[in-house]
Amino acid sequence: MATDIEVIHVPLRDRKLIERFIRVQWFIHREAYPNDHWVPPLLMDRREFLDPKKNPFFEHAEVSLWIARRDGRDIGRIAAIKDQAWLDFHGDASGYFGMFDAPNDPAVAEALMATATAWLGARGLETVIGPMDLSTNYVCGVLIDAFDRDPGINMPYNPPWYDSLLYGLGFTKAKDLVQWGVHLDTPIPPRVVRIAEKMKARDNVRVRAMSFDDWDAEVGHTLDIYNSAWEKNWGFVPVTEREFRHIAKDLKLVLDRSMPLIAEIDGQPVAFALTIMNVNPTLKKLDGKLAPFGIFRLLWDLKIADKVDSGRLILLGIREGFRRRGLDAILFLEMAQRAKALGWWGGEIGWTLEDNAMVNRAIENFGGTPVAHYRLYSRDLVPESASASEPASEGAP
Repeated sequence: MATDIEVIHVPLRDRKLIERFIRVQWFIHREAYPNDHWVPPLLMDRREFLDPKKNPFFEHAEVSLWIARRDGRDIGRIAAIKDQAWLDFHGDASGYFGMFDAPNDPAVAEALMATATAWLGARGLETVIGPMDLSTNYVCGVLIDAFDRDPGINMPYNPPWYDSLLYGLGFTKAKDLVQWGVHLDTPIPPRVVRIAEKMKARDNVRVRAMSFDDWDAEVGHTLDIYNSAWEKNWGFVPVTEREFRHIAKDLKLVLDRSMPLIAEIDGQPVAFALTIMNVNPTLKKLDGKLAPFGIFRLLWDLKIADKVDSGRLILLGIREGFRRRGLDAILFLEMAQRAKALGWWGGEIGWTLEDNAMVNRAIENFGGTPVAHYRLYSRDLVPESASASEPASEGAP
């Protein structure tokens, strides 16, 4: 480890260090890799995301954060996560790393990763996977191509050297994720439309928009479907009700009332789809700040100026026992019709797992094409004993 690199522990209760941890991204994308494609996160949102009193994720996880510093500058960061939800569901000894940012300098990356993996190993974990911020239920993966385009909303963007840095640290590919692009002027094959309409009539499927006036009940329907629909997917981690409702509350700001959809059969919710508005152009203008006038600009672009012209399908889940009935095609058709009515040109779908053949084929049938790929990595750990100087865990006991 290079001696000129200082790795600073960031207690979650230390607001000043948390602010510095968050702002490392500004160094990376304004100085180390200046570009026009990165979308700055809202600082207020990132502060709440890393606050154990406000984010229910910390009820089942321990998290530790560090900043890498050189010559008086914060130049890198990393998080290490021990998630009891993963351990209980998968029955293995895997931890995560996440919120990884570093300049194109192997020494900085090594200093950060050595600190994070030592922390994980001291807790008896045997494998590390990531990056995850803070699990697969949130933003995850390293962008490995398509650096010349803006990312979809809530998708990561990073310099092109992260992939080689992680391979240089002994990581190997665990799984690739695919982001898809869809243009609504691309005709949907008539055969696909015909089959979807036939299956909709056969099973008496009703598709409706989720009610914002009864949001709590609607979120309850989708939570039940979510944990049923994704439980067999690689990397799945069950989300608690408190955590899911917390996520859903935040999503409300970027949902058009016509686009969160539920499919019912005989009055029973059996599938849902959430398409969020692409507010990235507005977020770029805000540069992370909502005060003093940022919130007005955001509301103007969303509600008055009507500048949103695309979206991203982030979730489409079908309850176990109701798959292979064309519900995905039925929801895709409904979403396309509603998006056209809003004047959208199209948007993005994903991410999806690279080897989820059934889902990926369905997207291709609707004219979707891959626009970006993201990678998750894994590496074995060497168990280590906790030292007296090791930072205390924060989050779940």
